[in-house]
Amino acid sequence: MKTNLLLIAFAALVFGSCSAQSQTTVYAKNSDISDNLDLRAVASIFGESANLQDFERRLNDPKYQISNLDLNGDDQVDYLRVIESVEDRTHVVIIQAVLDRDVYQDIATIDVERDNYNKVSVQVVGNTYLYGDNYIYEPVYSVAPVIYTSFWVNNYRPYYSTWGWNYYPTYYAAWSPYPIYRYRNNIGVYINVNNHYNYVTTRRSYRAPVLYESRRTYGYETRRPNYSFAQRHSNVTNRYDLDQRRIASRETSRNQNTYNTNRSNTNRTSATDNRTTNRNYAENRTNTDRSYNTNRSTPVNRGNSATVNNNNPARVENTTNRTENRRDYSQNNSNVSRESTPRNTNNRGTYTQRTETPSPQRAEPTRNYSENRGSSESRSSSPRAQNTQRSEAPRAPQEARSSQPQRESNAGSRSSGGRRG
Repeated sequence: MKTNLLLIAFAALVFGSCSAQSQTTVYAKNSDISDNLDLRAVASIFGESANLQDFERRLNDPKYQISNLDLNGDDQVDYLRVIESVEDRTHVVIIQAVLDRDVYQDIATIDVERDNYNKVSVQVVGNTYLYGDNYIYEPVYSVAPVIYTSFWVNNYRPYYSTWGWNYYPTYYAAWSPYPIYRYRNNIGVYINVNNHYNYVTTRRSYRAPVLYESRRTYGYETRRPNYSFAQRHSNVTNRYDLDQRRIASRETSRNQNTYNTNRSNTNRTSATDNRTTNRNYAENRTNTDRSYNTNRSTPVNRGNSATVNNNNPARVENTTNRTENRRDYSQNNSNVSRESTPRNTNNRGTYTQRTETPSPQRAEPTRNYSENRGSSESRSSSPRAQNTQRSEAPRAPQEARSSQPQRESNAGSRSSGGRRG
């Protein structure tokens, strides 16, 4: 009994793991089933086809790879066959995926209808199970499609594909489905941008839904009854609403990333500025301390009576200049005293020449108070020398005048003596 229970439990685990693995395979490749066939691409190639046979060929051509559907999970894109239902001026073209022998699943329908004014309207309607309710694109072609001329002819026979499971045309070769992002990049090339694809929520033809119900197939729905679009996405109505929700989510995430990037850049800039400010403050503080210590270590001449500026580095030069000025002044005085009395004692009979004593050179002015004071003393001393020279120089003529009568008397005495002799 225990052995049987263990075998049953083991079989249940194996079955559950297999089913989970199969589901994971489908979901891993498809973010949503409706992402694997773009109805705008279907509408675009429909307007470029010559007839429905050419349209079926374009749907399954490996060169175009319009479809990316793999509903049966065999890792190969399903073949899409085309059948048609006609009544008067209304044509309903049904696109079905071949899943197994005599097992098909409707993907979308194309309603083609001509009114009394010969105006043709086309609507591509997605299957409710795959795309949600009322997911409809209405293409407006820039050029009237050639396929219209094949619909309204005498003795028209509705198109019905003869291809099925393991019975495919020679041009077809199955390929593995691509990731969704790669499929979207590929399919964008085959959507004619000259056309307009208007999204609508209502059908124009009231006959088309009735004709469709007579040919409707739902092989995939019966296999997965709890996997319809309404059950996959309970918060949206159809694929269009899902796309709008995705766009809004991407914009929000992009704005959030931009905000985070700007915030991180701002924090980095502020941190760098703070570091630079602290570094500059430290450097300024160090420079200030160094200059203060330098000024403090400069010796101050206490004998200088002038006001000493601590920031002036030329205090020793001021003392030196003052000493040199004093030396110049003493030398000038000695020169004046020597040259002020030029008396010629040897030649008393000649007129004593007046000697001019050059004025002492003026010391160059400096910016310091002590230098200015020295220059003022030198200026005040020079007039004294000149006055002394002028007062002593005229004595020579007076002595010459006083000595002249004496010489004349001596001469007279000599001449008289000579005469006497």
